[in-house]
Amino acid sequence: MMDKKSLRAPNSTWSILTMKCPRCRYGDMFIHKSAYRHLSLKNIFAMPEHCAECGQKFDIEPGFWYGTGYVSYAITVAISVATFIAWWVLIGISIKDNRVFWWLGINALLLVVLQPWIMRLSRVIYMRFFVSFDPDYKQTLPKQLD
Repeated sequence: MMDKKSLRAPNSTWSILTMKCPRCRYGDMFIHKSAYRHLSLKNIFAMPEHCAECGQKFDIEPGFWYGTGYVSYAITVAISVATFIAWWVLIGISIKDNRVFWWLGINALLLVVLQPWIMRLSRVIYMRFFVSFDPDYKQTLPKQLD
């Protein structure tokens, strides 16, 4: 029989990228695993009411998800800065030609393609601001916001 210390908690970064519940890091936060499978806008955010593994309520209060706009903005800026630096190192920036406009167009296209994934990722990250990992999630009740 394994003791509690020999069991490892799921990796935090991996559970964010695979969009798992912040409390247990095992339950799925979205009904559909892929943000691109159901491209209808009403299905991108289809979430169960509670985590199937630990019972954590996902929609904690009315209007809870409005703050994800700030997280989505930060992710978008980070992606844009990363692509700009990569473009600058690999191709270069010059005022004598249109290379910077090519980067701008490719970056905009990339952000449009990644938008469903970015919007979901921002929900996962935003939820982690309010719900922390609980290694004893099977023995304790989910904490609700006051």
